[in-house]
Amino acid sequence: MDQKIKVFMEEVRARNPHEKEFLQAVHEVAEAVIPYIAEHKLYNGRNILLRLAEPERAITFRVPWVDDTGEIRVNRGYRIQMSSVIGPYKGGLRFHPTVNMSILKFLAFEQVFKNSLTTLPMGGGKGGSDFDPKGKSDREVMRFCHSFMTELYRHIGPNTDVPAGDIGVGAREVGFLFGMYRKISNEFTGVLTGKGLSWGGSLIRPESTGYGTVYFAQNMFKLKGDSFKGKVVTISGSGNVAQYATEKANELGAKVVTLSDSSGTLYDKDGINSEKLAYVMHLKNVKRGRISEYLEKYPTAEFFSGKTPWHIPCDVALPCATQNELHGKDAATLIENGCICVSEGANMPSTPKAMNAFVNAKILYAPGKASNAGGVAVSGLEMAQNSMRYSWSREDVDEKLQGIMNQIHDSCIEHGTDPDGYINYVRGANIAGFVKVADAVLAQGVV
Repeated sequence: MDQKIKVFMEEVRARNPHEKEFLQAVHEVAEAVIPYIAEHKLYNGRNILLRLAEPERAITFRVPWVDDTGEIRVNRGYRIQMSSVIGPYKGGLRFHPTVNMSILKFLAFEQVFKNSLTTLPMGGGKGGSDFDPKGKSDREVMRFCHSFMTELYRHIGPNTDVPAGDIGVGAREVGFLFGMYRKISNEFTGVLTGKGLSWGGSLIRPESTGYGTVYFAQNMFKLKGDSFKGKVVTISGSGNVAQYATEKANELGAKVVTLSDSSGTLYDKDGINSEKLAYVMHLKNVKRGRISEYLEKYPTAEFFSGKTPWHIPCDVALPCATQNELHGKDAATLIENGCICVSEGANMPSTPKAMNAFVNAKILYAPGKASNAGGVAVSGLEMAQNSMRYSWSREDVDEKLQGIMNQIHDSCIEHGTDPDGYINYVRGANIAGFVKVADAVLAQGVV
């Protein structure tokens, strides 16, 4: 079996040299899925995984815009349309200097299986630009977003491809993008999700990824007769996902002690309660400041410059920042310090060595394609509301979100339970996501 995986990866690597993030994502899926394919004649010999590892369409384009000094700037735009076999392409747009083809292909590939797990009819895609919104004025961000959409609009649509936000693309950016799409297309459709409530957005959408990450961990605890109550939680990041993961963990009786950004980690041993979280939200969402400024308001806290939170003892770790932020040494430290649960709020935040360490230690470990699927799940619910020209209540959406996270958890148990009773959520999520997509591929033929 190792040889089969090696031969498959050599073929993928030959087509995608130097794309380390994409190859990492494909290898993780291959390790779980290829043995499953070998055991099931329905899928064996059909090259389904090889077909899924090749985007249906990969689009790159130039994005010229004018900054506040009058200088013409140029960035590169992307949209990776990975698979539409179970529904329109669905996945976020990321604006960050690190954005490149490899990162977006990894995200789009992950999105295919994540969207499959939600049980909603959504394919997988991802896009973005190497544009950095940090330090830019609202006018500069608007000019960039309008220019970006003048090219992207021809490749998307409510029944073709429905982008959303991601790192660097929040409510402000989605608003500018939607405004230009509406103007160019001369129609008001649900072509973007994460919209404002007054123009087609859904309640719970901003909270959904963070809430869903905690709901998934809560399901893992319930299976063991445990809960969040009294648990010490470390969280990385301080954006949308981290903020609402903190809120939900607090509601369930945990004590969140860390948040972070690219400058370092905030540690508050007394816990980041609702009052302190409100300050963080104002600091990050309104002032667009650095997490270190928290100490100006709460001087008893500590700040570790240039460090991630994983050296701080905890019961639960929620990586909510970015890909490959948690390394093998970090995983070993977390396990040594008594961490019993890791639920990923970001996309592939744990390196392969870290993932293997968690699984080998047999702690509760949820990969991002399962535990952070709440965001795209509520995006799918927003699409449904847009189609109906209707809006569900906060309670209705939250109930649906919890139901979807419960279903994903059940699917992972079905395909990931070991003979000794340990649930390998990595294997379970990959196989469960693959089966639905693979069945659709076979039904639709070689297209």
